[in-house]
Amino acid sequence: MPGLSLPQICENFIKAAHDPRISGIYPLKCGWGKVEEIRRHILNFKKSGKFMVAYTPVRREKEYYIGCCCEELYAPPSAYFSLYGLNIQSSFLGGVLEKVGIEPQVHKVGKYKSVGDQLTRKTMSEENREMLTGLLDTIYGNWLDKVSIAKGKKREDIERFINEGVYQMERLKKEGWITDIHYDDEVTSMLKEKLGRQKDRKLPVVDYRKYCKVMKWTLGLSGGKDQIAIIRASGSISRVRSPFNVPGSGIVGEQFIEKIRSARASERYKAVVLRIDSAGGDALASDLMWREIKLLAATKPVIASMADVAASGGYYMSMAAGTIVAENLTLTGSIGVVTGKFNVGKLYEKIGFNKEIISRGKYAELTAAEQRPFRPEEAELFAKSAQNAYKQFRDKAAFSRSMTVDKMEEVAEGRVWAGKDAASRGLVDAIGGLSRAIAIAKQQANIPQDRKVTMVELSRPPTLPVVLRGMGNSVLGVERRLKEQVQDLTFSDGIQARMDGIIFQRLEGASCADAIFNVIKDYLSSF
Repeated sequence: MPGLSLPQICENFIKAAHDPRISGIYPLKCGWGKVEEIRRHILNFKKSGKFMVAYTPVRREKEYYIGCCCEELYAPPSAYFSLYGLNIQSSFLGGVLEKVGIEPQVHKVGKYKSVGDQLTRKTMSEENREMLTGLLDTIYGNWLDKVSIAKGKKREDIERFINEGVYQMERLKKEGWITDIHYDDEVTSMLKEKLGRQKDRKLPVVDYRKYCKVMKWTLGLSGGKDQIAIIRASGSISRVRSPFNVPGSGIVGEQFIEKIRSARASERYKAVVLRIDSAGGDALASDLMWREIKLLAATKPVIASMADVAASGGYYMSMAAGTIVAENLTLTGSIGVVTGKFNVGKLYEKIGFNKEIISRGKYAELTAAEQRPFRPEEAELFAKSAQNAYKQFRDKAAFSRSMTVDKMEEVAEGRVWAGKDAASRGLVDAIGGLSRAIAIAKQQANIPQDRKVTMVELSRPPTLPVVLRGMGNSVLGVERRLKEQVQDLTFSDGIQARMDGIIFQRLEGASCADAIFNVIKDYLSSF
């Protein structure tokens, strides 16, 4: 379902289940993102008695995780089925930057905080290896468990099959991994027969995008008098909008706070659900939003619903809510901070560039002097500042989660947890998706579960014209992207509460996806 947001996808499933004009869903296409939520909606749709058929010429673990719970699963004889297992890859630029004369001076608090490692190290730290191994074991174990249940097989049989490296379609069919081997047109003919449609007639279908325009009230799905607000927060966290921001491309603290204050001032909303999907960003912005969410939670129920990731700054926001709901595979926690700068003095020497600074004040050159390393007193101030930010983060997390500081320290130190592991350690209250969060919001607002409510979106995704206006022409778009990458790398915007994005990129199979590689590549190609 390319181009559709998760709310649109999920709403389409709900409408289709109640729409008498819809006999089934075909074909099903989606990526790894939010798979738990989508999978849950597929299982709920099947309860309507309508068919759910999936067809794909390319299927890896993420697609199969969703496809295996469909009623029927088809693939062409030439399909690429690569069910070989999951892996995490980490790349390190320490040696590359050393050769070109760049010294990243990174200070992080939390032994598991891996942000900056790809800049400073040449190999993976033992703590990062421990954390990533634990996450991979959880995600892979969940995949094996869910697939074994869906296919009615033992977990060890699923794992054995994966380790055999099977790619032959006949073998996949024989062992029940797919329903049958057919081309798309053959599956279409089968659906015509299922619907009693003549072969020479066109199969009546409605596009996912077009179906989004069907209003829920036309199917008797309109909400009730009680209203619950949904505020979505997705992307990297910044304090203010910059000229290079694309509308809807991240969480801008000042704009998010406006929405929170609006929800707090309005008596229409019985509760608020925060839908958070962020690996963090600016620590100050995270703290300011935490305060506003805390004030909101003092006036009405506030539920944090975590999507793919709510870690570091994303968790900072979430912990202000009265209740936190996460998926089994949500990546969360990462309670730690990182700050630093680049010392490019040697690079300047190589290219014949010089920079001189006249300053007043002992620490006036703290972030301005990128042509030299930190002086001892500057390094000490940087470290103390980061340590202070970490203590504030950790202590507020302990207060928010009703833990002692010592108990919180055991699960903090920058460690990332999968949702179900976070729940067992007190970082999360419940496992589920947006629907579970709404049910909890109704309960806490004293709204009977069988009573319909109206969900009011206070932060809808921007329309295409707005996005295009934000991007400008293609040249400005490229320039904006480069500036964003450089900004993320320079640490010049203060202390960061950010989780290493490499975890997602590698789990999704991306190659050389780090922004750092793009910047270095552009730099090297400029000579």
